[in-house]
Amino acid sequence: MNRDNDKGKMLIGRSLILAAGQVLLLFVIIARLYYLQVYQADKYKTLSDENRISTRLLVPPRGVIYDRHGEMLATNRQNFQAMIVAEQTPNVQETLDAFKKIMPLSEAEEEQIKKDLKKNRSFVPIKIKDNLSWEEVARIQLNAPDLPGIIIDEGLTRYYPYGEKTAHVIGYVSSVSEQDIRRESDPLLEVPGFKIGKAGIEKLYEKKLRGKSGNLKLEVNAFGRVMKEIERVDGIPGEKVELSLDARLQSKAYDLFGEETGAAVLLDVYSGEILAFVSTPAYDPNLLTQGVSSKEWIELNKNEHKPLMNKVLSGQYSPGSTFKMVVALAALESGAISPQTRSFCAGRMFLGNHAFHCWKRPGHGYLDVVQGLQHSCDIFFYETAQKVGINKIAEMARRFGLGQKVNIGLENEKAGLIPDSDWKRRRFGEPWQLGETLISGIGQGYILTTPIQLATMTARIANGGYRVKPTLVKTTEKPELEKMNISAANLALVREGMFNVVNAPGGTARGSYFDFHGMKMAGKTGTTQVRRITMKERQTGIVRQEDLPWKYRNHAVFVGYAPYDNPRYAVAVLVEHGRSGSAVAAPIGSKLLLEALKLDATAKPVE
Repeated sequence: MNRDNDKGKMLIGRSLILAAGQVLLLFVIIARLYYLQVYQADKYKTLSDENRISTRLLVPPRGVIYDRHGEMLATNRQNFQAMIVAEQTPNVQETLDAFKKIMPLSEAEEEQIKKDLKKNRSFVPIKIKDNLSWEEVARIQLNAPDLPGIIIDEGLTRYYPYGEKTAHVIGYVSSVSEQDIRRESDPLLEVPGFKIGKAGIEKLYEKKLRGKSGNLKLEVNAFGRVMKEIERVDGIPGEKVELSLDARLQSKAYDLFGEETGAAVLLDVYSGEILAFVSTPAYDPNLLTQGVSSKEWIELNKNEHKPLMNKVLSGQYSPGSTFKMVVALAALESGAISPQTRSFCAGRMFLGNHAFHCWKRPGHGYLDVVQGLQHSCDIFFYETAQKVGINKIAEMARRFGLGQKVNIGLENEKAGLIPDSDWKRRRFGEPWQLGETLISGIGQGYILTTPIQLATMTARIANGGYRVKPTLVKTTEKPELEKMNISAANLALVREGMFNVVNAPGGTARGSYFDFHGMKMAGKTGTTQVRRITMKERQTGIVRQEDLPWKYRNHAVFVGYAPYDNPRYAVAVLVEHGRSGSAVAAPIGSKLLLEALKLDATAKPVE
């Protein structure tokens, strides 16, 4: 009996212990649930939302680029794309084959589509073709029953109304590279299909043009399929950029080159605003924005006319006779010559037993500095360079902006080269030779300049010796310019020589003369050799430029300004292998200056 009582008590005790354990476990569970559902509610709500809600970046419209008069140089336009959704078509390949009967696809395009289909889920739309016209969209819609799974999507794409005419200054946008992502942390760069500025103004003002991203919250199911839109916060569109360019002059300058290769720059001699900035031939930025094939890219790079090269900034050329103004000013300022100094040109001169020839074989006779510029006499400037020396010539050239970057902000600018005796000693470990001074006197030898430097030099001569700096930014007020402290009388002599080049009989650019309501042009031609003329060729007859292969013909150069009496615009023109500065480059420069005067609303007849 006692034993039964003991067993009962033991069972009761165990039951109480078990019940207490259950109560304790219940409290633990309740506490845990409270902790998870109340204390950490925000955390798990966030995690739940992350599974349920997909947040996507919204790409803002890119800023528009305008010329000085509000003409659009780069804008955005509707872009219709054909997309395929794999899960909505019974057979992807059959659908693609049917699409190709309506609109051709290259092998590369089809291969890319298949790659995208493999790496994305079946409900994700994959691009087949973009930049579709209304007619192409209509054709696709008309054949929709035979194209299951293909839809039309609408977005924005970058568009350049002037195409290749503004390519080298405006640049283009293209897909983001791995280097771009490493260089910058903006999440927009990781958005599929996002494009950024790769050259020109597009690259220079990338941050300003890009804008700020928006956000789109979507409710998705467990498989990532979009169920509905929850919230949309639009981004901030990119800012507009106003340039100093005049689209009318830009277009005119490009057209004036025709089939020729080269560069031209037109700028305001006081504000430095660049009104035309042309490198030709160029590429179509609209094609590069869409993406070109490897074959097309190789062809662009191998083209001997170098359409991808910005010749305004990156082209380095001997300035030829356009450098003679610098030599004249160096000699006048140093006192090596005076306005009355005359030299005799017999067609050649000797330094030791080496003959230096003038372009005019019979010679020019006696000339002073104004006449030397007018007739572009080589002998006069050989002798003048010998008198003044290379170091003073180099010093004057640098004062006029040669041999140094202009720094307008665009990429790949070259500095050119203005040599002196110290440079040669550093570069070659050899002393400077007198013969090298003579060659430098006519702008050849080691000297290299860019077209924008030549335009800068010309503007500083035209404006009376003020240190104007070129800019692509539209300005409302003329900047205060630093005086270069060059004699006004000496500058007047050089400008008189430049006036006679165009307007006086015997001037090397006389054929490009114009008189627009009494306004005339001043200028200077240059023709620079790209090959050495042998003594045998001089004796038997120099081969005509037209008979030489293109790459062996002389470069043609012209610089000028107008109006002569009240300077406003300066121009520099370089025609690669253009044969003659007076016959090819000067007409381009003359017509561009004349067009600027015609378009200038403030231009008035000179009284």
